[in-house]
Amino acid sequence: APGCEEMMSIPRRWPRWNVSWPWPGAKPGRPSCQAGTGSAGRAVGSACLPASFRYSHPVTAAGKDEPEGPGSTADSAPGVGEVVVSEEQLSSRIAELGAEITADYAGRTPPLLVGVLKGAFMFMSDLSRAIDLPLEVDFMAVSSYGSATKTSGVVRIVKDLDVDLVDRHVLVVEDIVDSGLTLNYLQRYLLARLPASLEVCALLVKDGQQRTAVDLRYVGFHIPSDFVVGYGLDVDERLRNLPAIHAYVESTEER
Repeated sequence: APGCEEMMSIPRRWPRWNVSWPWPGAKPGRPSCQAGTGSAGRAVGSACLPASFRYSHPVTAAGKDEPEGPGSTADSAPGVGEVVVSEEQLSSRIAELGAEITADYAGRTPPLLVGVLKGAFMFMSDLSRAIDLPLEVDFMAVSSYGSATKTSGVVRIVKDLDVDLVDRHVLVVEDIVDSGLTLNYLQRYLLARLPASLEVCALLVKDGQQRTAVDLRYVGFHIPSDFVVGYGLDVDERLRNLPAIHAYVESTEER
């Protein structure tokens, strides 16, 4: 039919968060990227994602690239406060972390990424796609929160790993470090399984809240001590789906 060739040549528009893989015939390899400096104040490598992965639509701050849609109520839900880390900051810093981890593990057996559920699931997903290595992933679930917003200090393994860690390079992916008690326990627990190396990549570290020493190889952001939600972090299992990280303001009933 007339015009079919022209119609077939028009790239399909995908939703914002879908992955856009290279079209057939695309040349492999990493595009040239500029070096960046991480938000944690340390020099990092290329801030670009691997050539095999791209967001099909740029991640931007709210209102900068897309019109506001009606009925978007998650970020205006009760208790959701000001933005602590924006979508744009998350996207940029995770790309930097991915490039840094790729460079650090080049020439070695690629690491096993261990995601700590549930809070790290979004970070784990985006970080793994920003690392240009043939990774393996596994997940653990631990619990230490006695109430909605305060840690109890008592750590319980809810879900253990499915793979053997002996002689493996292991990279633990954490959402947030506050008291450090859970992570300290987790590090000792995993080291007992005799990995070749054990490192931690934490998206957030609350300044001044650590009650024990923690060894962090990679850090996304240092934040104030406020309780935060969004991008995987929750309060009573709610608000994980916020695209940015917000401060959470407790109601009088929660205090």
